Amino acid sequence: MLNMNQKLIKREQEGKTIKTGIVGAGQMGRGMVTQMVLMHGIMPAIVSDINVENAVNAFKYAGVSDSDIVIVNTLAEANAAMEKGKYVATESSDFISQANLVDCVIDATGVPDVGARVATDAMKNKKHVVMLNVETDVVIGPYLKKLAEKEGVIYTGSAGDEPGAVMELYCFAKAMGLDVKVMGKGKNNKLARDCNPDTVLEEAIRRKMSPKMLCAFKDGTKTMVEMTAMSNATGLIPDVIGGHGVESDVKGLNEKFKLIKDGGILNKHGVVEYVNGIAPGVFVTVSTENDEIAYQMQYHSMGPGPLWTLYRPYHLCNLETPLTVAKAIIDGEPTIVPIDGLVSECITVAKRDLKAGETIDGIGGYTTYGSIATLEESDKNGYVPYGLINNKTRMKKDVKKGQLLTLDCVELDTTTMIYQLRKEQDKMYNRNILL
Repeated sequence: MLNMNQKLIKREQEGKTIKTGIVGAGQMGRGMVTQMVLMHGIMPAIVSDINVENAVNAFKYAGVSDSDIVIVNTLAEANAAMEKGKYVATESSDFISQANLVDCVIDATGVPDVGARVATDAMKNKKHVVMLNVETDVVIGPYLKKLAEKEGVIYTGSAGDEPGAVMELYCFAKAMGLDVKVMGKGKNNKLARDCNPDTVLEEAIRRKMSPKMLCAFKDGTKTMVEMTAMSNATGLIPDVIGGHGVESDVKGLNEKFKLIKDGGILNKHGVVEYVNGIAPGVFVTVSTENDEIAYQMQYHSMGPGPLWTLYRPYHLCNLETPLTVAKAIIDGEPTIVPIDGLVSECITVAKRDLKAGETIDGIGGYTTYGSIATLEESDKNGYVPYGLINNKTRMKKDVKKGQLLTLDCVELDTTTMIYQLRKEQDKMYNRNILL
């Protein structure tokens, strides 16, 4: 993001302030709106939430006066208010994609099917799309990327979210000619596979979070989703289903990430991983075949080799999202997108014993959590893409706690947009997984 501060100031001076539309004013959306109001050359022009007061409060947290906030109920009202330079709040996410002056749409809902609808509507209305909704991207990211190319806009994941944050390190290392052996993130919450929205409720209230969001963090689902996005953007794959999740500090990774034959934990290199003990950071572990560069890495206090870890000790998630918007519009470049088709799949695991006929739920819920597998392994065994699970999914067979769900044991909700778009995506790549 070099020189982006000056580029944004220039946009403001030229009267070309970037106008964004944001869907979702929960914790992620609220912080993003507040941050964007404080910046030069960009503004959260219109924000939608099913509870419109959440959108209004997001503006107020940033110090926007009541007289500059307009609640609208029609698209015409939204357009008129934006033309006057007002901050617009609405319950309708449709207005975000359809408003005349919106340059870029941001989805901050974390709901896979909502993300599918918001992204497709926005791009068909010639808006750039920034997805702070990795849950959608890991299911239909390749489809959305191709739709963006067709519509002449940019589709991208967000800076600040772990996949976007670590992509900066990955590109840095690759540009220098280093070999990336491992790419990953720290686990931000102690792993608690059995947690549910009820068991985390008190903590969620204290942290001003949605219980479902906190549950998805603690049961490991978010980590698996994020690793899947890293994999799909780079071609790196999980070493084992679910990753190793080693305990380590940053300095220890150079030893931990050696191959098993060399005293480490990995079966192979070229993998995505997560680590307990280095949160909230992201990392890439690299190597080189060149003796001189190896000497220079040692000289620069990176360790004796043959592996060295580049570490960023923070990711500011939603607060960095405006920088991805700016990069897309000013530089014409995405932050992170799938390379071409899926490389890995975020798959579904039973959180408890499940019975035939039982209705289950998805992200941050009571009955399932996410894991990661290579696409090849997922296709071979028929694992269920986790982003297709919702509260209308019904079990066809009994399964045990910890079992990986397969397509023959669930009845998916086939009415959702994300399901239909996933079928279209599978056709693009000559796959026939969803029947």
